[in-house]
Amino acid sequence: MANPNSQTTISPHNQAPLCTRVYPDESELDEKLRKAARAQKEWEKVDLKERIAIGRKFMEEFEKMKGDDLYLELTEQMGRPVGQVPGEIKGFLSRAQYLLSIAESSLAGVSLKDTDAPGVRRYIKRVPLGVVFAIAPWNFPYLTSMNPVLPAIVAGNAVLLKPSPQTPLTAERFARALLNAGVPEGIIQVLHLSPILTSYVVRHELVDFVSFTGSVVGGQAVERAAVEAPGFKGVALELGGKDPAYVRADADLNYTIAELVDGAMFNSGQSCCSIERIYVHELVYDKFVEGYVDLVKQYKLGDPTRFDTSLGPVVSIASAERIRRQVADAGAKALIPEDLFPIAQQNNAYVAPQVLVNVDHTMDVMMEETFGPVVGIQKVSSDEEAVRLMNDSPYGLTASIWTNAAENPDSEKAFLQMVDQLNTGTVFLNRCDTVDPALSWTGVKNSGRGVSLSKFGYDQLTRPKSVHMKIKTK
Repeated sequence: MANPNSQTTISPHNQAPLCTRVYPDESELDEKLRKAARAQKEWEKVDLKERIAIGRKFMEEFEKMKGDDLYLELTEQMGRPVGQVPGEIKGFLSRAQYLLSIAESSLAGVSLKDTDAPGVRRYIKRVPLGVVFAIAPWNFPYLTSMNPVLPAIVAGNAVLLKPSPQTPLTAERFARALLNAGVPEGIIQVLHLSPILTSYVVRHELVDFVSFTGSVVGGQAVERAAVEAPGFKGVALELGGKDPAYVRADADLNYTIAELVDGAMFNSGQSCCSIERIYVHELVYDKFVEGYVDLVKQYKLGDPTRFDTSLGPVVSIASAERIRRQVADAGAKALIPEDLFPIAQQNNAYVAPQVLVNVDHTMDVMMEETFGPVVGIQKVSSDEEAVRLMNDSPYGLTASIWTNAAENPDSEKAFLQMVDQLNTGTVFLNRCDTVDPALSWTGVKNSGRGVSLSKFGYDQLTRPKSVHMKIKTK
């Protein structure tokens, strides 16, 4: 029977216990929060240039951790093939580099001297929020925790970082590198918490802002807890997706097929911006489906600790069962024979990749997040039909359009028209399932609220403070 006072991480690929962490009690949490609040008052006094320099030192400290031990550690926790882990670590560090490079300009005040009256000085400065509670998911634990944690610290906040129980070691490594770089102990603390304790921290009077990345259900729980808290604290919610792609008749099919297979299958489809539904123009539908299926059949599903594995397990047996049930309930035509992937069985977390056709929007597989290596492909006859179907979703994270804009100016024009019509946070042309730190990462509808990355990510982690000085009184 599970211990209610601790959590144990189970490796997806072999169902073996990996590590256990004991939860603090409420009095211990109160002290950690007081420690964060005290430290933050001193940290915000540190010059911004010095905080940025410490951020750069953090990158050096984390760079020292890179290697097979780090890569295998993440694979053991959440199941991604070990050969694919270095990509997340590279993205983690390059994201840190960009966020540090824009910190000074993003946090700069706004002078109004050009319009000040004689004897008057006005300006707007950005000040930290205080204590930020960051709740990170397991699917890309380094990348997603980078989004709020480093910008919050550089901006002068203290951070309490709660990792998923599936990937507790990632937060501990992140925090260790920050501490080794010179970030004070109270400014970054890792909390391993039960759902009840998580709500306790969200409601706590010393928490000024909550950044949550995870499921819609989890986001709703965080929102409820924040509303029940005294005062009116800010909450950012980066939630799920059911991200669509539209393949126009002039798309470069060889390129597009390869990109969309990777967009659907990478990380076993366990990404908020994975491609989960594809709409293909009827003129190229058959050729697209044929090429797509042929490429999916080439994946090697197996032990993620082996470098020749290209597709690992999903995060848990429960998740695998949910994915299989969604596929079975759809009643669509499945194009990938399951016997190609014999390791996928009912009693494990391995799920065979699947491509579904004869799908429509009455099926959950085209409407609700799958979070697995499954994609539905639907035929359309026009841009208008594609846009209507892409918008017909409770989610709105990203959408991608695939067309030959390089050779056809009308195709670029059509793309830009669809950008204005699509109700999503990001619209891609000829790419998908990628995050650029120079662009704001945001969603609409059930994909959440708030923003991370770019200058706007710093705006979310600070507040404006206006200063109005009447210097001359005579």
